[in-house]
Amino acid sequence: MHPFDSPQPPRLAVLLGYAGLLPFASGALGIWFTPVGWRPLVLAALLDYAAVILGFMGAIHWGLAMRAHEESEAARLQLGLSVIPALLGWFAVAAVLPVLLAIGLLLVAYIGLYLADLHAVRLGLAPAWYGPLRRPLTFAVVVCLLVTWCGLLLA
Repeated sequence: MHPFDSPQPPRLAVLLGYAGLLPFASGALGIWFTPVGWRPLVLAALLDYAAVILGFMGAIHWGLAMRAHEESEAARLQLGLSVIPALLGWFAVAAVLPVLLAIGLLLVAYIGLYLADLHAVRLGLAPAWYGPLRRPLTFAVVVCLLVTWCGLLLA
């Protein structure tokens, strides 16, 4: 079986994916457990990281577009999907949105990106293992952002 067709993600992809969750988890917990004076710094770091990773994950779709025929609808869709997450992440942190709205925008963007990832797998542009890798990682990111959101609401 070709590694592209394997339902199991490569071990390194799994390890790096889970390592990438550490700033999300530490930021979400930091909102709850750091002294009040440090919370704005923790929140800013978490939102900045969430925006950067959103752009990084969106850029994967640029690479996937290169796998498709350049004039195909799939290629055009993947190219569009590659820039939307970065723009949403940038808007969430640069537009001086109320923080709860910024977190909500990031939540929607991560869920939308996961759906786009699944679509790329169905089109055969992303490897079969990409969906099973992205599912728990996206779930963890969403939970961390929700924990942060709740922490801010209850603070």
